[in-house]
Amino acid sequence: MKILMVLTSHDQLGNTGKLTGFWLEEFAAPYYVFKDAGAEITVASPKGGQPPIDPKSDEADNQTEAMARFKNDRAAQEALANTVKLRDVRADDYDTVFYPGGHGPMWDLADDPTSIALIEAVYNAGKPVAAVCHAPAVLHRVTYEGQPIVKGKRVTGFTNSEEEAVHLTNIVPFLVEDELKRLGGRYEKAGDWESFVIVDGRLITGQNPASSTAVAQELVRVLR
Repeated sequence: MKILMVLTSHDQLGNTGKLTGFWLEEFAAPYYVFKDAGAEITVASPKGGQPPIDPKSDEADNQTEAMARFKNDRAAQEALANTVKLRDVRADDYDTVFYPGGHGPMWDLADDPTSIALIEAVYNAGKPVAAVCHAPAVLHRVTYEGQPIVKGKRVTGFTNSEEEAVHLTNIVPFLVEDELKRLGGRYEKAGDWESFVIVDGRLITGQNPASSTAVAQELVRVLR
């Protein structure tokens, strides 16, 4: 089982002067679900090297078991510090691609032609694609058979009310919930901050950071 994890390289939160990046739990939790399932994991990002961790995701209130495990795991830290450049990745080499969220992907990966082509190649080859929280934003220009990949599919992602709660509604390039609906996705959600995952065929999406373990578990189940 070969899994590609794609992280953002973007660290600026719009023009607020604040830092963003990927959400640490959304990398750490899935990473260990995959690792413990015996998967071979490759981590990539548009610029390669160490991707930016959203400083908020590492605050005291947001600590999780997976994050604690990551902080004691030299090999995992090494993998994160040395992500391969996205343009050097070949879809054929992997069984699936997984996108952790955080706000960063909304600025770089959502419109990255290399990322879009990668997702299309993986999906066209009959393999599953998974994304959690803000990462379903990476699907917004992805097409399948000439239509948006999410059209007619059950999907979830960070909710408008969750975005409102973190006061970034007017900062993000678009709202994940609104965009998935605009593209014809059959958007569903649970209560804010609850774990919620949808599997529709080969498309797997999770609502928020609390959903990251469950998304990864569903992906492993689909792969098996």
